[in-house]
Amino acid sequence: MRWFLNVTLIAALTLMASCGAFGRGKDRQRPVSNAEEFLDSDRAAEEGLPGSNRTTIFDAFGPTKSEQTVQVNRYLWTASLDVLKFLPVQSVDPFTGVIITNYGTPPGGGQSYRATVHIKDPALDARSLNVALQSRNGRAVSAATARAVEDAILSRARQLRIADKKL
Repeated sequence: MRWFLNVTLIAALTLMASCGAFGRGKDRQRPVSNAEEFLDSDRAAEEGLPGSNRTTIFDAFGPTKSEQTVQVNRYLWTASLDVLKFLPVQSVDPFTGVIITNYGTPPGGGQSYRATVHIKDPALDARSLNVALQSRNGRAVSAATARAVEDAILSRARQLRIADKKL
């Protein structure tokens, strides 16, 4: 008897979960009439509130907007690690495109630096790369020095792409 009750309960839950998958197809494609309605539905979807675009129980287990990752250009990633190899790496996050280094002295230099590199786009472009340098005394490095490091990373990334014969 207990076995029959468990099977019935699972069948009922499955049936209820699949009810949202059918029937409201035209409602999902309905255009938004104003910006406030769009923002309210978007906010509801992020918070998982009623009125969101989630329709079945199975959609609750899929990725949300906050779980999306950034695609990182592999040439910029490799070039950043290659150009800044004199700096010890503190942490890397290939899913968000962030490389954080500890203090290190460049070859032939007297001052130690630390760098934070953010690759925010999959394009091999200067807009995809942000480099922040900091000296040992806590001050930001001059814009010309940061620009020179960015240019070195971009040049190395282009060399890697050419060497990969994917021009």
